[in-house]
Amino acid sequence: MLDIPSRVRVDVETLPAVQNEQNDMGVCDAFEQNAPVREPDAMNAPHPPKVAGIDSTVPAPAHTAAPVSAGPPAAAVPLPSTAPTCTPAPGTALQDRLAGWVSDLTTLHELTERVSRTDTLPEALDELLRAGAALVGAARGLVALEPSDGPATTTALGLDRAALGSLETVPRASLPHGRLLDGRTERELIVADLFAEEGLDPRHREVAGRLGYAAVYGVRLERDAGGGVAGGGTGVGFGRLTGRGGSAGTGGPDEAVASGVPGNSLVPSGSSGTGAACDSGVPGGVRVPGVRSAADTPDPVARPGFSGAVVWLYDEPGAPDERRRHLVELYVRFAAAHVGRLLEVESTRACMATISEELLPSRLPRVAGVQLAARHQRGARGGGDWYDALPLPDAALGLSVGSVTGAGPSAVAAMGRLRASLRAYAVMEGEDPVAVLSDLELLLRLTEPARSATALFAYCEPALRKITLAGAGHCPPLLVGDRRTEFVETSVSAPLGMLSCWEAPSVELEAEPGETVLLYTDGLLRRTGDPVDRAFTRLHAAAAGVPKALRGDPGAVADHVLRAMVPDGAGGAEDVVLLAARFE
Repeated sequence: MLDIPSRVRVDVETLPAVQNEQNDMGVCDAFEQNAPVREPDAMNAPHPPKVAGIDSTVPAPAHTAAPVSAGPPAAAVPLPSTAPTCTPAPGTALQDRLAGWVSDLTTLHELTERVSRTDTLPEALDELLRAGAALVGAARGLVALEPSDGPATTTALGLDRAALGSLETVPRASLPHGRLLDGRTERELIVADLFAEEGLDPRHREVAGRLGYAAVYGVRLERDAGGGVAGGGTGVGFGRLTGRGGSAGTGGPDEAVASGVPGNSLVPSGSSGTGAACDSGVPGGVRVPGVRSAADTPDPVARPGFSGAVVWLYDEPGAPDERRRHLVELYVRFAAAHVGRLLEVESTRACMATISEELLPSRLPRVAGVQLAARHQRGARGGGDWYDALPLPDAALGLSVGSVTGAGPSAVAAMGRLRASLRAYAVMEGEDPVAVLSDLELLLRLTEPARSATALFAYCEPALRKITLAGAGHCPPLLVGDRRTEFVETSVSAPLGMLSCWEAPSVELEAEPGETVLLYTDGLLRRTGDPVDRAFTRLHAAAAGVPKALRGDPGAVADHVLRAMVPDGAGGAEDVVLLAARFE
């Protein structure tokens, strides 16, 4: 027997037999198989044992412990009950911080992208409440807006109308959003325990107990007349997400987020007053056609301001931590700018709607032997559809509908000019509808050569129930009665301004007592979303389906057709005009 320094006693005489049995197994492999099993050292890997006459070619690693001197076999070393504590690498903390920044930036990107996809103010406010509630960990909330040129708006999340009515009974100075709107607190309001707050209004305490909220977190959002979001500067450091302050100008993630928020750049609030008019030698205050002065150019700084507040309610006392508050601050900054843009759009649409309605008849005339009714739905783009009813000499009546190509303020203005011109031509030569439209086409071609329009004019004699009409690329009228519902066959003609010389014959028809002539614009057909032939079929079916009890009222006939063609008042880009004339 030989003593092996590796603390393993092996009978060398058994090696040849072992090698034969193991099919030419190596010596070291035989040692490994026949050696007694023991647990390896915790920090050192096992090494091949040394045998007399055999030198190991594997050198001992420098970082391992020195070999143990020869001696009796050592007992197995038990493993420690717990793994040794490993000190994290120096870059782990930095990687965690960067991972947190990336996660927060991803969250902000997703939320801001969702709110930027909203097209209407109610949708944007709902998304603002939902996203903010997810960031601060609340389930309920409300946002109150007070535009400088419009009515106040309140939108709630998780609060019904009864709850909002209860909050309205609380004095404004005690309400969280009231304090933010009135500037009684900083831009951020934190009430960790509402019922423990000193000086709480008794009515507020009662309403809060009834609604079941015990803590409030709110943020004020506003934009001044210059278009900037109040409190929306880039001074907030992104390092606050990890509890460490950031520094300005470091180019960190905070600046990347803040720089993408509209309304942060500094814009000059004044100008030298030297516009295009001054450059062209025109005295100040004088407007020259074709020359746009600085006063005519929309000022991007002069935007309607608004003030608002968004608050979230908690069922239990508490408050969001600093990281959540910072995320909400960044998100609300972006959302406030988007809400401001939507308020501008709403204000512009309301202004255009007012102008469009003022250009149309405020009331319809009363003419013996005929009843009139009109319906007008303005499209989202503010097109130039019109209708008119004008008393003419000899107890006659002139009816007209039309549509100007294009959309926006220019189309509305063109519509007003064409309607006024058509009224003048109708008074002079209304008994000849073809002459009226010919003169209107000549005027359009000379004054606005880049624009076209469709129009239909009807000269009515109520005493005889006789109608003479002519159309220029317009939809044919629809005759609705107890015995018939049919389209009036008009000749095919081009719109006004499309040809060098417009011409089309007129059509005469005689209405039966109680029948209604329905004039309309193509917006009624386009709102259905169907092809033109199907839209005409649908219109015919809607007119034929008017109940007999409603056929005596032209307004009821128009409402029935409008509901059948545009269910639930579905909006669209096109204007819709309906003019109904019932002959007695």
